[in-house]
Amino acid sequence: MLQINDIKKNFGPIEVLRGVTFSVDAGECIAVVGDNGAGKSTLMKIITGVYKASDGAVMLADKEITGTEPGEIRELGVEMIYQNLELASQQDVTANIFLGREPTMRFMGWDTGVIDFKSARTQAQEMIRQLGARLPSVDIQVGNLSGGQQQSVAIARALTFSPKVVIMDEPTAALAVREIQHVLDLIKELKSRGIAVILISHRLTDVFEVADRIVALRQGVVIADERTGETTMQDVVAHIVGAH
Repeated sequence: MLQINDIKKNFGPIEVLRGVTFSVDAGECIAVVGDNGAGKSTLMKIITGVYKASDGAVMLADKEITGTEPGEIRELGVEMIYQNLELASQQDVTANIFLGREPTMRFMGWDTGVIDFKSARTQAQEMIRQLGARLPSVDIQVGNLSGGQQQSVAIARALTFSPKVVIMDEPTAALAVREIQHVLDLIKELKSRGIAVILISHRLTDVFEVADRIVALRQGVVIADERTGETTMQDVVAHIVGAH
């Protein structure tokens, strides 16, 4: 579904990525791990079009998207859920799910440009129901929800637009223990729908529960790409810190 081919990125004389290659299939979860400064965030920004690669190619289902604008990449089916979630805390759940992409009313086949609030609310309720997310209401302000519930809203927002790939940046970092399992279950739900998932996480216990493969970055290169069942947590830590 997504192929990263020899991606390089320089900021002036500084080489941040020095030829990164890996792939993720439909319905597969790849965990990208590495210490701070390994190049994880830069790579994700290249995939989503925020940064332009210095060299290499990003392929989405055999279509090259290298250098494509972020809005177009999103339209093509790549959704990124950032660590800060980028939610509007004063708006309700429905408004956050459709933020900037609200359904509009049509009249005699013409788009009126008027937001269809009823349709948006119905679709939001259905998406939350499908996810099995535990939210009191789609009318509640997002700022009044727990961290895990807010993560559910961010995932629902991504799913509403039928993504092919979902990138999640540290989705469990700030959650209570009981909320972490719910988010991991949501990742499993994404996989069951045939969605490719890229998980960036420092929590290796989470990685080993949901990831099919683990890609370790160090100083801008892939130093390991291993199936989860064929490696150990100790090995992954060794890759991250450079003991291997």
